[in-house]
Amino acid sequence: MAETQLRFTKMHGCGNDYVYLDALRDNVPSTTTALKKLAIALSDRHTGIGADGLIVLAASTKADVRMRMFNADGSESEMCGNGIRCLGKLAYDHRHVTGKSLSVETGAGVLDLTLQFQAKLCTGATVTMGRPRLIPDEVPVEHAGPGPRLPLTVVVDGVHHHLLAVGMGNPHAVCFVDDPETFPVAHVGAKIEHDLRFPRRTNVEFVARLKDEKGMPVLRQRTWERGSGETQACGTGACATVVAAILAEKIPGREAIVRLNGGDLRITWVDDTEQVVMSGPAVTVFEGTWPLGR
Repeated sequence: MAETQLRFTKMHGCGNDYVYLDALRDNVPSTTTALKKLAIALSDRHTGIGADGLIVLAASTKADVRMRMFNADGSESEMCGNGIRCLGKLAYDHRHVTGKSLSVETGAGVLDLTLQFQAKLCTGATVTMGRPRLIPDEVPVEHAGPGPRLPLTVVVDGVHHHLLAVGMGNPHAVCFVDDPETFPVAHVGAKIEHDLRFPRRTNVEFVARLKDEKGMPVLRQRTWERGSGETQACGTGACATVVAAILAEKIPGREAIVRLNGGDLRITWVDDTEQVVMSGPAVTVFEGTWPLGR
């Protein structure tokens, strides 16, 4: 009996890479248990395809398409900012949508995308990412103050790290540091991720302001992603970083470039009542097949 081959597409946004399965086109395992196992197998950079996780393009009754996202450790996440841009490109490239805009159902709600093109090639997207969650229960985070705008302190090896908790459909903790390049991201990030005050764990951003470029504030960000470790980029994290920088008065205005290990994202938060908007690239790396049952 021939082994079933599962078609996949490897994609990345600013180096934040995922394996994509198209359940609108192919017979993709649908149970959460099966997808968690697949995420672990496919993401392994030594014995699998290698990725920060697995994303499934699926049917939706609420939007044009649905996105399910699993981290490299098999845990399911609500959303991924870099991942959703690539999902929009995949939906267009596979002709599930034909226009320049689409809506995507995620675990953080329905989000709207406007695709970007060079000639006829889809090269990225602008995403309306939703309003930041700034109430502790919505992040979620346990917080003794009136809101997570006040610093939350986590002590690691005797050092106090002051955080701003921001929800972007998934939880984030933003930590402003002197030099992200030399900061022990893996050690401190892992400790903060599992701090008991974050009931669903948290992503952690380590951030510093750089010199402005063409009048635009630039924020340098390194990210420890919940369930994946340090990644090349984090789109929801970049949104959380700019929101935190505005609230903490680290930058003037309401817009910034966030410089990630894998590239730049442009983030805008018009005012405190409005949604955050993210713009950035989406790239197809390669396509292939994976034997189910491996």
